[in-house]
Amino acid sequence: MADALSALYEATSERSLVAWQKAPDCGAIMQQDYYDPHKLALASGIQPPLSDAVASLRQQLAIEANGDMLADVMPADGLHFTFLPVTLPLYTTAEPPDSITTLLTLWQRWRHHTVRISELRLVALPGQILLAGMPDEKSQQARQQFCEALLASPWRNHLLDRHAHTPLPPPFWHTTLLRYRAQYLPPSLRCFFLANRQQRYGSVEGTLKLAQVNYNWTRVLPIE
Repeated sequence: MADALSALYEATSERSLVAWQKAPDCGAIMQQDYYDPHKLALASGIQPPLSDAVASLRQQLAIEANGDMLADVMPADGLHFTFLPVTLPLYTTAEPPDSITTLLTLWQRWRHHTVRISELRLVALPGQILLAGMPDEKSQQARQQFCEALLASPWRNHLLDRHAHTPLPPPFWHTTLLRYRAQYLPPSLRCFFLANRQQRYGSVEGTLKLAQVNYNWTRVLPIE
């Protein structure tokens, strides 16, 4: 599985490189954000202590993107690794939905699980830079099981709506370091990715939490 996931990360970056070669600039500017910046979604994930390597990488990227109004760099206090997003950003208040009891009952099986993601490396999407790695085997199994449990529950449609354009369970284990509000990254950020593509940034580890979160986890309201 590790070899397959590593190959997927490489293939994803290669497709982005091909797209960049065909587009010398950033292309069309997005007229809206990737996600609603104010509403909250239900999601599970970890907020691990950051190693010096990961913290330095994020800081270097922030410096590179400084002054570019289209660049949305992950804030240091929001850096997280999603385990499984459950809903789209649906909630305007901190009050959890009435049906949360069912979800919390399911969640008890995984609420104390520790996730470890190793061999962290950069992965490029056409307009984003991810930091992705390899989960431990127990975490991979836990994500699959949690996903299957949700699909067999009243939360099925919420999960399908959230993952309308991605497989279930999602294959990547990552955090999004940078979202660019255009079709493609500009040349400066492409160069940043290429200069750091072969680097490895160690591992992260943290205990799973279930929470209402904004898109970049700078607002996290645990619901357990």
